Amino acid sequence: MRHTATLLAATLLLAGAATSCSKSSDDIAKDCAVALTDRTGGDRADTPTVSEAQERVDAFDDTLADMVRSGYQGPAKDAADALQEKFEGGGKKRPEACEPLSDDDYTVLLMAKGIDGLGWTDEDGKFDKLKMADGVLKN
Repeated sequence: MRHTATLLAATLLLAGAATSCSKSSDDIAKDCAVALTDRTGGDRADTPTVSEAQERVDAFDDTLADMVRSGYQGPAKDAADALQEKFEGGGKKRPEACEPLSDDDYTVLLMAKGIDGLGWTDEDGKFDKLKMADGVLKN
């Protein structure tokens, strides 16, 4: 009985330690964003959560759709191509810090960091369509 109680106590302590060592999904996303900086460029301090990254990517997608509807298919394609090139340029291997993320979460973080790496974000990390347009039209 005493041996069983000791074993149970040790198991509970180990389980509690493992739980306290695990990172939150926001912390994992931030670590992943830092690891992606070398691949995508941009600001190392740009560490969006997955939801923040999704907002940035959604704003980019909405802007491209608006450009196409307004007859600016060429610049919209140029912007999409620039982002594609940005996040494929560093290779396809997922950094170790990004391993715990789902494929969808990793992809959205990679795209968001690529948008930042192209200089298309404002000081708050939000997508800035004017910076994107300026960058695309200069090329």
